Amino acid sequence: MTRLTPTFDRLKSEGKAGFVAYIMAGDPDGETTLTMMHGLAEAGADVIELGVPFTDPMADGPTIQRAALRALDGGMTLRRVLELVDAFRETDDTTPVVLMGYANPFHAYGFGEFARAAARAGADGVICVDLPPEEDTELREGLKANGLSLIRLATPTTDDARLPRVVEDTSGFVYYVSTTGVTGAGVGETAVVSGAVERVRKAANLPVAVGFGVRTPERAAEIARVADAVVVGSAIVDALDAGGPELALQLAKTLADAAHSAR
Repeated sequence: MTRLTPTFDRLKSEGKAGFVAYIMAGDPDGETTLTMMHGLAEAGADVIELGVPFTDPMADGPTIQRAALRALDGGMTLRRVLELVDAFRETDDTTPVVLMGYANPFHAYGFGEFARAAARAGADGVICVDLPPEEDTELREGLKANGLSLIRLATPTTDDARLPRVVEDTSGFVYYVSTTGVTGAGVGETAVVSGAVERVRKAANLPVAVGFGVRTPERAAEIARVADAVVVGSAIVDALDAGGPELALQLAKTLADAAHSAR
């Protein structure tokens, strides 16, 4: 069992929604990423989602694309991402870390070897944005063999016929993309998101985290009233770029507080 299940169990027992904070590994450098990971945990992040930089991030909007390019320009690689997770685990063995990226870097590393290395580093799960269930067997089996969660994305276009296949073999939680489009593009209407969360939760029997487009404490609180967790990425990445870790962590704390106190 990864750190995800006890984390969501704790949140449920406390009657709270969780706060999932996304940052791009290596943006603008590895030292800052490690500072941010520890700072996010202290600010109230229940799960840290660590982006793996990639040159062709089809699901990411301009903010995350720029962050990936900054990280790649600074020399960040998948191997160095795992080194950051390993360094984080030297002093934090409780906060779940989920790696979010695209198939090419994982495939180039070797799906099985990547899964073993991610487990050794202390990761808890992987979101592979561009591998559909029909094509993720090697990655899925590698993660399962090493005790890691494969977290899949459900979207507004995932219909009732498709949803069971999407949530099959998913563990930890399901990531619900609240709107069609790329990260940071805007969040769906709360009533629509609420209905979708119930549909996904029923199909998966897992917690449902909602992301893509949540940027303010007010919207985080609205989503937290209907979901099991709120995911915020672009707003934190923008704040980090504009004002460094201090500004980004101030924002993260307001978002975490909003999610935790929404109900």
